[in-house]
Amino acid sequence: MTIDRAYFDAMEARIPHGMVRTRFAPSPTGYMHVGNLRTALYTWLIARSQGGTFILRIEDTDQGRLVDGAVDVIYRTMAECGLDHDEGPDVGGPVAPYIQSQRRDTYGRYARLLVELGHAYYCFCEKTESEEDSGEFGRDADPCRNLSPADVQARLDAGCPYVIRQRIPDSGTTTFHDAIFGDITVENSTLDDQVLLKRDGLPTYNFANVIDDHLMGITHVVRGSEYLSSAPKYNLLYQAFGWEVPTYVHCSPVMRDAQNKMSKRHGDPSYEDLKAQGYLTEAILNYVALLGWSPKGELAEQEIFSLPELVKAFDISGVSKSPAIFDRAKLDHFNAVYLRALSPEDFHKAALPYIRQAVKGPQFDTAAIAALLQARCERLTDIPEKLDFFDELPDYELDFFTNKKSKTNPEVCRDMLRAAIPMLEQLPAWSDKAIHDGLIDLAARLEVKNATLMWPVRIAAAGKLVTPGGAVEICRILGREETLRRLRLGLARLEA
Repeated sequence: MTIDRAYFDAMEARIPHGMVRTRFAPSPTGYMHVGNLRTALYTWLIARSQGGTFILRIEDTDQGRLVDGAVDVIYRTMAECGLDHDEGPDVGGPVAPYIQSQRRDTYGRYARLLVELGHAYYCFCEKTESEEDSGEFGRDADPCRNLSPADVQARLDAGCPYVIRQRIPDSGTTTFHDAIFGDITVENSTLDDQVLLKRDGLPTYNFANVIDDHLMGITHVVRGSEYLSSAPKYNLLYQAFGWEVPTYVHCSPVMRDAQNKMSKRHGDPSYEDLKAQGYLTEAILNYVALLGWSPKGELAEQEIFSLPELVKAFDISGVSKSPAIFDRAKLDHFNAVYLRALSPEDFHKAALPYIRQAVKGPQFDTAAIAALLQARCERLTDIPEKLDFFDELPDYELDFFTNKKSKTNPEVCRDMLRAAIPMLEQLPAWSDKAIHDGLIDLAARLEVKNATLMWPVRIAAAGKLVTPGGAVEICRILGREETLRRLRLGLARLEA
């Protein structure tokens, strides 16, 4: 029976034309891993840099892998990263619906049209999904490929379960063009008759993508280079329907090291993991943008880009064929740059939850503590271990009082604390300036280097060799009473 083409003509009439249209189409199967975030970013940048439209589409046809709450993670991540979409499930648009499971009837219609066009066929063979996924079921082994129309209709009338497979040409070659890798030609004999429509009536990922990308007017398709091997079959589908092929942009993988790709299965971090590990969204985005892309011309040496700056700088020609290695030290560097660039108020707001993990005492000025930290941490999660001395003086070694550079040892430190305690007791005010000036003046009177006095004061006050601030700042934040209590304890230990 000939299919009525009115439905397909109506679908064609809905397709927007005349501008760049890109889509990010994640599967709601968990958190947004780094490779997925990079795909979203590049897709968004192509649209924004060319004044086009950015679409969010949810690909949920693989029902067995869906994770509760994963769609919310996608929305939240995109919003936090500033990757706003013009069309999508939550905002609608001219080619709705934007959730694949809601487009089920559409895929069935196009699969049956493809059968009528001679580029697909009904397959009634019993096969497990694992056999299907392996690609080992070659077209020569499929007896359904050459069933007569009468045989096919008889089986359909009998209610036999089936899949619809793509009919790959027996001979010849298929050439596709990729914006990064150029022209790639493959022998059709190496391609399998992939399943387009599964027994449950839902499409496979490969078929749904082609149908949706065409019907949504997508002009540029960004995806991982692992899909290069599927691109010839996509091209054959576009050609079978007589559709224009979009621009393919296949990005090389993000690697954990020279040998291994990053993957969720191996515990490599998602966007949410990186946030939890103390990285700022802006730093993550900036770093991810440079994982496989580099700016050209006068911007070639620039590394720090805001999102608006990325829009201006981004060009597909800057995407590399080479895999990018995820370098944690490099990300730390980016994050430190972004932390230092925050206003004191914004840094305090970002750091406060981490400060409060270590500093519970309400008497301590968290803004003053944040001011000490801003230039001294690469990740927000570094903060708690730097501050554990505020609430409680650690049990430190007397060896801490010995420092060659400061020319101190326990005897020298004993003398310094004996002089410092009465001076600090008598200060008219307890401020950074008053403490600083008092200690500097005392060092001059004792005829010692400033460091010779500052070292024992800081060690006795903090009980740590490394602190986020110097003696002056630590004493001021601790307060006069607590500072003097700690210095007296230190002196008592040195005199024992």
